Amino acid sequence: MAGAIRRAGNPGRSSHALAIRSARDVFGARERLAELFGVGDSSRFVFTGNATEALNQAIKGILRPGDHVVTTSVEHNSVMRPLRRMEKAGVRVTVVPASPVGAVEAKAVAAAIRKKTRLVAVVHASNVTGAIQPVEKILRIARKAGAYTLVDAAQTAGSIPLSLSGLSADLVAAPGHKGLLGPQGTGFLYIREGVTLVPLIEGGTGSRSESDHQPDFLPDAFESGTLNSVGIAGLSVSLAWLLRKGVDRIRRKETDLLGELVEGMDRIGGVTVYGPREPSRRASVVSFLVEGMDPAEVGRRLEKGFGVLVRAGLHCSPNSHRTLGTFPEGTVRVSPGPFTTRKEISRFLQGLRKIAVSRR
Repeated sequence: MAGAIRRAGNPGRSSHALAIRSARDVFGARERLAELFGVGDSSRFVFTGNATEALNQAIKGILRPGDHVVTTSVEHNSVMRPLRRMEKAGVRVTVVPASPVGAVEAKAVAAAIRKKTRLVAVVHASNVTGAIQPVEKILRIARKAGAYTLVDAAQTAGSIPLSLSGLSADLVAAPGHKGLLGPQGTGFLYIREGVTLVPLIEGGTGSRSESDHQPDFLPDAFESGTLNSVGIAGLSVSLAWLLRKGVDRIRRKETDLLGELVEGMDRIGGVTVYGPREPSRRASVVSFLVEGMDPAEVGRRLEKGFGVLVRAGLHCSPNSHRTLGTFPEGTVRVSPGPFTTRKEISRFLQGLRKIAVSRR
């Protein structure tokens, strides 16, 4: 990124050397996204500033007054807030309740689909409990019913193998700064061939500049304004690392760490762990509470006393906590990653044990 910012030009806006080099950075990142997710046409990946922007583009670009949408009770506010906005504009919203572990049943989604259902929006894995949703079954059901599908892959892209050539999703959104290991301010929206969206933003794209109408081809139709070419250059390097390492290897390591983590937490008295018990059924996210202690206080003690950084609160997903029965205080969330070590897991468990004992 340091190299990219020293030679940054505006990609697609000129033919001079710096603009061309930045354009190559962007194109290279797009090609690597396509390779990572098994897509033949890299133009189907539109760069955004984050997953929230991508989800807003998908939701507001496809829904119209009178449409019906089905979603779940474990969605992030990046899905729920745009849907509530669209609800005020005449879109009907059905929220399918998830189980106490944060997983929704495909048959419950199927039962919620109506004749006017235009979109089924589902998170791939809960950002609170890590519960992996039965997305393949849900997508098949939605497609059979003639509805479009949107998958929020914020917690799984880059950490759980995901082939979009085999997954019949119409729209997939993800950030660059989580499992894809890139910098903040990056993300993407995948748009399957044949899916038509209305752009949220229109303006300069560097293409068709003679016209005052927005281009209708990808990715230009959804990439108005200057891209974060420096951040995308950083994301490109992370994608190259993921391609070399292999997402399946990362998944195996994180699953092993999750097993060690959850098993160790279960042995600590006064600690409640939420989500599926089997590591294979969750993304690398674990929410928990210490009996009688505020989640924020637990997070503060873990950082100050043991150097462990966690997130405490509602995690921008209040409906998830209503589902779990942890609203309004929320939970503490710990998230092992590909560079987390067993020594660090041990330090966390040691710290949590001391905190749990201190409450007595």
